[in-house]
Amino acid sequence: MAKTQIADVIVPTEFEKYAIQRTATLSAFYQSGIVQMDNEFDALAEQGGTEAHLPFWNDISGARQPLSDSAPLVTAKIGADQDVCRIHNDGQAWSVNQLAKALAGDDPMDAILELVGTYWARINQGVLISSLKGMFGAASMSGNLLSIASESIAGQSTATKLTGASFVDACLQLGDRADRLVAVAMHSATEAALKKLDLIDFIPDSEGKPVIRVFQGRRVIIDDGCPVRVGTTDGNVYTSYLFGPGAFCQGAAKLNNPVQGGFGTEGVELSRSALDGDSNLINRRRYIFHPRGVKFTSASVAGKNPTDAEIETQTNWVRVYEPKNVRIVAVVHNN
Repeated sequence: MAKTQIADVIVPTEFEKYAIQRTATLSAFYQSGIVQMDNEFDALAEQGGTEAHLPFWNDISGARQPLSDSAPLVTAKIGADQDVCRIHNDGQAWSVNQLAKALAGDDPMDAILELVGTYWARINQGVLISSLKGMFGAASMSGNLLSIASESIAGQSTATKLTGASFVDACLQLGDRADRLVAVAMHSATEAALKKLDLIDFIPDSEGKPVIRVFQGRRVIIDDGCPVRVGTTDGNVYTSYLFGPGAFCQGAAKLNNPVQGGFGTEGVELSRSALDGDSNLINRRRYIFHPRGVKFTSASVAGKNPTDAEIETQTNWVRVYEPKNVRIVAVVHNN
């Protein structure tokens, strides 16, 4: 007797494509161009190991040498370095009970399919914020950091807060590359403070609805994962981030090999516990999500995959690009 099962509703390879596309569609970091998916990084994510190495040539330099008929030119050399990306391996599983489905009068698996993109978008956003916390704790990132905050309420003033003027100063951290900065991520409390100063503009989206926030021509992304801490004495200290396009690169391995002894693929596996009446959906990912030009050293990673806390550990990060070529600036400020 034929019957419709979860395997008839969910095609593993199509589900995987849908989840990746939906994740990108729902994230403001993708929409603003901060995170860019790249076929090169897809290929790197599919290779073995825990890291992907990206060697590059450093810029050449040297003082001007006027030609002489008595002294030869002094030769220079070109140096090389490499960026290092960590390859992440994540998974999540959902279970739907047959009785729960009957009592609800709706299919929970349909809801999971609808929400899976939102879930992974939140996970990606968390990895991005954790990366920022870790890398800007590293001394090598000081050239991309503007710290103006007071550690006490008494010391707070216009000069310690994120304003139009201090935002210009933050952009100047990239000097003549400041025009590459296209977006800023901030805590909702920071956005509220800027609203009170009438510094946040709203522009229409493609449907003509004024929903896109803009601060000094840069798209505003609200994320309460942006760091906020209590000052050394009192008050709050916030960190906001400015980004250029492609500041983060992403690649995803195609996990479409069939699983042995089960149904589905390495990326999307389906199982059934008949006695419990449970249908299970397992979603796995192998991917790169990396800030260009700041290598992940894995100096303080204990397991096979770095935890959020390990991503936030400053000793795991070292800048390898020139500061101007790292398309991210952090501002530590009061509101």
